Amino acid sequence: MSEINPSETLLFLSTVYWASRCLHVAAELGVADFLDNEPQTAAQLAANIGVNAKPLHRILRALVNRGVFELKGGRFSHNAASRLLRTDVDGSMRLRAMMDGLPMHWDAYRELGSTLRTGRPAIEGVVKGSLFGYLGAHRDEARVFAGAMVGKSSAQISHVLAAYDFGRFKTIGDIGGGLGHLLEAVLETAPATKGVVFDLPEVIDQARASAHSRITYVGGSFFEDRIPPCDAYMLMNVLHDWSDEESVAILKNIQSAAPASATFLIIEGIVNEESRGDFLIDCDIEMMVMTTGRERTRVEWEAVFQAAGLPLKRILQAGTWTAVIEAGAA
Repeated sequence: MSEINPSETLLFLSTVYWASRCLHVAAELGVADFLDNEPQTAAQLAANIGVNAKPLHRILRALVNRGVFELKGGRFSHNAASRLLRTDVDGSMRLRAMMDGLPMHWDAYRELGSTLRTGRPAIEGVVKGSLFGYLGAHRDEARVFAGAMVGKSSAQISHVLAAYDFGRFKTIGDIGGGLGHLLEAVLETAPATKGVVFDLPEVIDQARASAHSRITYVGGSFFEDRIPPCDAYMLMNVLHDWSDEESVAILKNIQSAAPASATFLIIEGIVNEESRGDFLIDCDIEMMVMTTGRERTRVEWEAVFQAAGLPLKRILQAGTWTAVIEAGAA
């Protein structure tokens, strides 16, 4: 087995954003939507998209080089990865790629060094206030963000459903549940269960556009507004956006109107600091740049639950980088 060349390791890490930026641009242009089942040249695609053919060929060739699209005989075609950039497929990652290429997101990483000096999220150097405050004032980017969260979690949901039995609950609240994609999937496996999606009013307005018959949609702030009582509360990829103090405040606000017997299901990753090539450790930098939150180790999760007065009951692994953390009444 050959040794990894340390120079090549550093070169790859230093330049990988070249390919990332090509992915962002291809997603924004909707290239995958214009490429159907028949292979096409960059000139054909460019004519339909309304861009210059030569740079498009080079951008797509760079993506082929990293495993996205195929190139043969001067014509581009789909592979499994590029199909996930289409808008019309289940588990589409197009909006996720678009979100990572938004100007405010790209600019925030330019300011990463400021976090070392201030201890604050780097995004505060490029927008007024927080990420979520910015999204509240920029509806188009907020829609991209909401769709990106759907794409990100779609790959996790099947593992979550396989790991946990949701059918024992009469009512499940999906807190910070976005458009309700997780709850809808849960209800498919639990036909006698009803649900509540709770999120910011502007997100709920969007979710109601494709309402589910067994879901009630409630808008508000999970820091201060009353959340309807449920038998169980799910928070998927929510608390990693917030500091320990803010996470405890969210959990305590939910508890203020929850039945004493309620179960809390925190669907997040658990960092193993000795892992290598671990998405969660990379994602922790995203949390540091864009939010006040973090990806947490088991010890760090236990501290949050203890501060919130919620005994941790068990942890069920659900895929490579997701777990269902069950907490609540003993």
